Amino acid sequence: MKRIFIPILGIALLASCSDSPKGAESQTATKQEAATATEGSNSFAVDTATSHVGWEGFGVGHKHDGTFKINSGSLSVADGNITAGNFEINIGSLDNSDIKDAKKKDLVGHLLSPDFFDAAKYPLSKFEVTKCEALQGDSTATHQISGNLTLKDSTTNVTFPAKVTVTDAEVTATATFKIDRTKWGMSYGNDKSLKDKFISPEVGISLDIHAKK
Repeated sequence: MKRIFIPILGIALLASCSDSPKGAESQTATKQEAATATEGSNSFAVDTATSHVGWEGFGVGHKHDGTFKINSGSLSVADGNITAGNFEINIGSLDNSDIKDAKKKDLVGHLLSPDFFDAAKYPLSKFEVTKCEALQGDSTATHQISGNLTLKDSTTNVTFPAKVTVTDAEVTATATFKIDRTKWGMSYGNDKSLKDKFISPEVGISLDIHAKK
């Protein structure tokens, strides 16, 4: 019975890692030229108190999630569309939301280590808008945003759907999508031969950006 049970248990554990982050599949490409504000664009400063970047990662039989703070940023808008923009992410501000005991410190420390973000060497990340186009017939998104995402020493262009709302006083952009962390050189744990130590390369990212005049 044990010989049968152990393989089945292993299969079940690996299957549990088939869970994936919430959100749309993103598209990646090589670094593109950053967009520049068009004539007549209005500039909005990112409100760092109300904006953040969320993350969600999966291992075998478990998942973790949390947030990063945003240091600064701005969005340029014309005719209800984002024409340019960028924001800076504070990697050292990484926080975890689901662990409430002492293990939280261990997880955060590991994620900030050279195995993942190497925050001591690369304390900041940046996103630069390269394109923002209106979407038609999508019930959950109004625009498709493309931008250069820099993590550690790698920059890759990523495209994802987002909901953009523009008023005279504020611009909001929200999105939930998935990226492959190995595109940015973060491959730790990405080997299924590790079995229950395997960590999925797919990571969920959620943006909640508020910018004001």
